[in-house]
Amino acid sequence: MQAVVNVVLPVFAIVLAGYACGRFRLLGTGGSEALNGFVYFAALPALFFGSLAKVELSQIFNWPYLSAYLLGLLASAVIALAVGRFVFRTRGAALAVQNMGAIFANTGYMGIPLAITAFGREAALPAILLTIVNGALIMGLYILWIEAQLSTASHRLHVARDALMGVVRSPLVLSATAGILASAFAIEVPAPLLTFCDIMGAAAPPAALFAMGLFMVGKSFKGDLIEVSAMSALKLVLHPLATFAVVCWLIPVDPDWRRVLLLLAALPTGSLVFVLASQNNTYVRRATGIILGSTLASVVTLSWVLVYLGV
Repeated sequence: MQAVVNVVLPVFAIVLAGYACGRFRLLGTGGSEALNGFVYFAALPALFFGSLAKVELSQIFNWPYLSAYLLGLLASAVIALAVGRFVFRTRGAALAVQNMGAIFANTGYMGIPLAITAFGREAALPAILLTIVNGALIMGLYILWIEAQLSTASHRLHVARDALMGVVRSPLVLSATAGILASAFAIEVPAPLLTFCDIMGAAAPPAALFAMGLFMVGKSFKGDLIEVSAMSALKLVLHPLATFAVVCWLIPVDPDWRRVLLLLAALPTGSLVFVLASQNNTYVRRATGIILGSTLASVVTLSWVLVYLGV
């Protein structure tokens, strides 16, 4: 338990520090946007490229690991879809955002720093891989789903093209692709570039957690409390249990990667759900509630998971 305290409390303390600085406006009015930009466009891409370029291609395409994550995600999404559609009567684009809120883990801003803190630097690679899957594949599918609901039939091909181009132009996807290509073709990355990536990438975990705290300033819990609580419970309980069932009974995963997988599945809802809701002006208030509620509740649930994983 002492190890859990040593891992969980510092992580959430950084989030709290970000919230406090934002709440008292110590960083000015543009602090949140600037730090988020630094994490998204500089620190995380450096971490992605530096980590992927130095490992064997077989480690990157760890199919049992990736398949287990996607299967657990799919099972959770189907159940969340049924709950949203038939229990809360949600329709259209709002149903897509609601469903994403119930399964989309905060792998980038919380998962990577938490995995590294709990299991060491070697946990960065499996955490980065799932962040790429979330940012490129899962996020892309939900963009297509939402846009298909909001667009007329004659424009759907253009919408799909624009959505796919947005995913392809993501700095996270581009840096990951560059790292994978460097690994695939055994390109020797210059030492100064690797050192740059190590230094810049080391800033990503604390900066991402601090940015999460800034993001929470001014957000409200108002909305349908029952619905928000149900979706938060699906994310924090159903998703990790579904993933646990997959790795126990269907797809064996290497023990070191398995514990990272289970930890990441237990993460709260990622802030990209709020971004997507805001961009499309749908389900914004309840999406915010799911993110905040699941993040606060995860202090308890993540502690339980870390105890189970032997931290």
